[in-house]
Formats: sequence, C-alpha cells, structure tokens
Amino acid sequence: MGGFRGVLQAGAQVGSGAAYLPAEADAVHWGRLPARGDAPVLTIDPGTEVVIDTVSHEGILEDQGRDPAAFFGANGVAREHVLDEAVALAASDHPRDPATDGPHVVTGPIHVRGARPGDLLRLTVVDVTPRVPYGVISNRHGRGALPGEYPRAAGNVSVFTPIEQHAGDWFGSLPLRDGGERTVRFPLAPFLGIMGVAVDADERPHSVPPGAHGGNIDLNLLTEGASLYLPVQVPGALAYVGDPHFAQGGGEVALTALEASLRATIRFEVVPAETALHDFGELAGPLAETSEYLVPTGLDADLDLAMQDCVRQAIALLGARYGMEPHLAYAYLSAATDFDVSQVVDLVKGVHARIRTSDFRAVRRGGAVA
Repeated sequence: MGGFRGVLQAGAQVGSGAAYLPAEADAVHWGRLPARGDAPVLTIDPGTEVVIDTVSHEGILEDQGRDPAAFFGANGVAREHVLDEAVALAASDHPRDPATDGPHVVTGPIHVRGARPGDLLRLTVVDVTPRVPYGVISNRHGRGALPGEYPRAAGNVSVFTPIEQHAGDWFGSLPLRDGGERTVRFPLAPFLGIMGVAVDADERPHSVPPGAHGGNIDLNLLTEGASLYLPVQVPGALAYVGDPHFAQGGGEVALTALEASLRATIRFEVVPAETALHDFGELAGPLAETSEYLVPTGLDADLDLAMQDCVRQAIALLGARYGMEPHLAYAYLSAATDFDVSQVVDLVKGVHARIRTSDFRAVRRGGAVA
C-alpha cells in the first residue's frame, strides 16, 4: 500500500497534471450505484490513470449521528483530521433515503471513451493510500454472519480502530477489552470494496448486493497491482469506485471490515469483445487477476449456489484461456485451487477461486505447449 502520508484532504498532495477526481458531493452517489443515463463526472481515454478520492460511509450515517466531526471527535480525532468531504456530505441534502438505500458512497461515474457493451473494462489498482489514520469496524442492524446473536446488547456496535506503524509496516490495533490497551495488531491490506460499471437499466441499483456489474463485491485480493475485469453494459462503461477498506478478513463476518477512506489510483483499460471472448470466454460477472492468481467469482444469495457458480466460472475460464477440457479442469480445481468466501453479509454472498497461473507456465494461451 502507499504509506500513510498524513491526512489527505481533497486535492492535497495530488501531483500536477494528474487526472484527479475528488469525492465531492456532485461527484458521488450515496446508497445507489450508477445506471444507464447517468451523466459522467469525468471522461477519459482508455489507459488513463486517475487519482480518485473515496469516502467511507462510517461516521456519516444516521445511526452514528450523521456528524463525522462529532462522531470521530468523541474518539479523540481532531476536527482537522476529519475529511471535509465527509462533513459536507453528511450535512448536505444529497438524495438518499436511509430507509431504502444503502450506506456506501461511490465516486463517479467515469466515462471511458470507446467502451461498448460486449467489451470488458479492466480496472487496475495502481496505488491505494490511507487518507486518515483511523477507521471503524461495525456490527449493526442485526446483520453479519450471526444475526440475532451479535450485537449482544440492544443497538449497534461501531469499533473505532486507529492504525499504527511498527517496523515500517502499518497495522490496525484493537484492545482485548473496551478501554484497554491496544495490544492486538493486524496488518493492513487496503482495497476498494466497490468497483463497478453502470447497469443497463433506468433504476439505479442498491449499493449493497453485488452482481454482474461488480459493485459491492468486497474482494480482499484487489490490493495494489490487482485488476478487476467487468462486462461493459452501457457505452462508456460509467465506472465508479468506493467502499474503501484498510483490511478485511475473508467473509467480513461482523458486517463490515476495517472501513476507512482511501485515495486510489486506478488505470482504466478496455478489452475489446473479441479479445475478451478469446482470453476469458463468456464472462458473466466479475473476474480478478493478481500477480499470482486468476480469480473468478460466484455470486448468489445462497452460499451453496455462489460456490457452484464460481466453480462453473472457473471451469469455463480454464477452457477459454488454456483449452483445458471441462472434466480435467474440474479435477484440477479440486486438487489445486482454493475456493474462498469473499463475504457473507451483502445480501448476495460471494465466493472466489484462486487459480495459480504458475501451474500453467508450460501452456500457451489456447492450450499449446510452450
């Protein structure tokens, strides 16, 4: 991750000449995601890297007082260390119905010239840098992996979580008991929980459930250097990012992970339909790629069906990319590939596979031996 460089208010430490998109009220959606017909807030050429500010929803929501200066101030954060964009958004009349809309803030949409339905949009995470030295982990609204059991007391639990540097690396810190010394440390691995493209529909989708458009996939492998491929649904793709995390365990079992605002540099590239079909097959939903893995996903409200969908996507991917016959791909996946739970708290659950590309080092694209 890009090391913490101090509180990054809008525009601070942005290089001259960089394509930059702040998370100001007129450049974000709150609780809903872009759809067909939404006006872009930025238009770019394929291959452009954009510096994008994101704002966490933690501290700005109604059940937290909708006053981030007061919410974080109660945890010892000085006003100048609270993001001005968060304060302004919470105080605004930005269109959002807390009874029916989601909590997430996304920055965008961004029109990528030349992107057309049938193409894939590739979003590569070039850099992610914390904008503040703290975040929040929440178990609220009777949700999470153990609804009805947690939170134990009435109401909601939001755990303020500062980050600390030790031996050059950054960690989140927690106590064993409320008010105790922060002796539990876990490493940061920042990523954007939401990366998506606009849906081909008149109605904007809710920000919580992920889908073929990407959205709230909460895939913790999308750290620096990773890419996400998404099927383009509308001309220009109308891409967006948000739901920033400092760290997340697989499953995100309490409802949220360590949620905190990030500045991200994202490179946007268009994979033409013909190339996409050759390299990935009929890609029905999000696919990630890291330096080590191909990462197909499965999404469904039923975790069993999400798992089955992920296996099908993995078999199809191995066939398209390497020419591997389905029964052999199925055998390979069973012997060599980990299938992990991405999250179980976003209404639609997620599973992802980690297919080691090094296992296919001796195979050329399409199945020829190297």
